Amino acid sequence: MVDLVCCGAINWDINLFMERLPRTGEEVPVGEIQRVSGGTAANVSVAAARLLGPGSVAFIGALGRDRIGEMQLAILEEEGVDHKGVLMVDDEESGQAYITIGARGENEIHTYFGANLCLTRQCLRDPSRLERIEGAKVAVIMDPPLETAEGLAEMSSAGGATVIWDPGVYAELGLEALSPTLRYVDYFILNHLEYENLMGTNDPGEVSDILSGENSKLKAIIKRGGEGCVLCGGGLEEPIGVGAVPLERLGRKVVNTVGCGDAFLGAFAASKVLGYSDVDSLRRGCATGSFKATRKETRGGPTSYELDELLLEWEGLE
Repeated sequence: MVDLVCCGAINWDINLFMERLPRTGEEVPVGEIQRVSGGTAANVSVAAARLLGPGSVAFIGALGRDRIGEMQLAILEEEGVDHKGVLMVDDEESGQAYITIGARGENEIHTYFGANLCLTRQCLRDPSRLERIEGAKVAVIMDPPLETAEGLAEMSSAGGATVIWDPGVYAELGLEALSPTLRYVDYFILNHLEYENLMGTNDPGEVSDILSGENSKLKAIIKRGGEGCVLCGGGLEEPIGVGAVPLERLGRKVVNTVGCGDAFLGAFAASKVLGYSDVDSLRRGCATGSFKATRKETRGGPTSYELDELLLEWEGLE
């Protein structure tokens, strides 16, 4: 039985590692090329499956009927992610992302969405997808087309599932465009810069006030990268801050920050499936994101055992 369903982008990542990111018009040598499976929603699915176990997480997305699509399905299978809800599209390439990564883990991402854009709201009514949506305890919606996000949020909310939404690039459309979906969402997630761009502020109190006008029960999670995250809204009297793991104090080094937010969200969602409180779920999410930062691969999230070990190390510093 699937406990968590995750919907959105799946891409083939071409990671270019270099000493520093180039300035406009500048050529910089690439030290290493890495070609791996990626895409925000697929990354979240894998991160959650490593914590919940095989068959517990279903991914709903769209791939081209091409070589990349074949490889993507095989990788999801290996990771224990249920992929029977993936739409295979003729005459369209699978999504791809070209990512430049500097020596300190900083990055720039250039994405071709391709087949990802073919997952329509009506596709969710296909029996293979509907079965997984209706059975899930938690639904994570990343960046499918906006109407698809609204449809899944409505369906999952009506079925009693906890709905978590990170709109990704669709946040650029503005709050009015996101409003129809927000009415069905329990947790709305963006990083602090994205909140600033969307609302003109990332102050937790102001974010809470704005979102309460959309949905009084909606909680906002503001990701702050290496500083952790903040939870606010949804009736909380005060914002709650959760810090990141102090990796240097544990003798660990940041290698690649691509995918850290996805790992964070995968662990947060998995923790909600397991019944953890908001604060404990955020702490586990922060630990997972920090763990991933020490790994070069995009999907460098921990297993359940590795996460527990890191949490114990972190606790030992406090």
